[in-house]
Amino acid sequence: MDQRAQRVVHQADGVSWLQQVELTAEHAIVTSLPDHSELPLLGMEAWREWFVDTARLCCQRVADEAVTVFYQTDVKHEGRWIDKGYLVSKGAELAGSHLLWHKVACRVAPGQASIGRPAYGHLLCFSRELRMAEDRATPDVLPEVGEMPWARAMGSKVCTAVARFLRKQTACRCVVDPFCGLGTMLAVANAHGLDAIGVELSRKRAERARTLALD
Repeated sequence: MDQRAQRVVHQADGVSWLQQVELTAEHAIVTSLPDHSELPLLGMEAWREWFVDTARLCCQRVADEAVTVFYQTDVKHEGRWIDKGYLVSKGAELAGSHLLWHKVACRVAPGQASIGRPAYGHLLCFSRELRMAEDRATPDVLPEVGEMPWARAMGSKVCTAVARFLRKQTACRCVVDPFCGLGTMLAVANAHGLDAIGVELSRKRAERARTLALD
């Protein structure tokens, strides 16, 4: 971890925490919203509504010139795909945010079949006011997601791509992950000299997120 970078992890509900916190232009939200399997009491339709509302909240809470980045993997339910890229885009639109870029992260090598979940994940970046210069484009396809400390983690190489973008192309110097899990994004942010704030409902995961380090 970069000794200059700070990390704080709160054990709390991510939505409630977001509703109360004040974020500045230096804060970027980078997160992966929970799957319906993690909120089974809601039921599928209620979870879809919760997902869109939470994506909207994330986009609303950042400053106008700041960004919100989502990493989401689609899931199959009763033989049909649930497109999480669409759901977060819907929430962002309701918040008045615009898509800066949409990347695809390969979960398995191209040309191979994947059972249960697709072979790719969505990485989408939104902002209300920030605009992207044409000559500062970055790759749209990430060939691998990288190290995953647990099954629902953001891969380390996905997190690295986000951290590099934040440092080079935004004024954001603190990553906020309101659903941080074991803290992969927090650890990668620190390694790139960015401060990090995580929120995690599980006490055990919050404890691990405070100290997680990646190779």
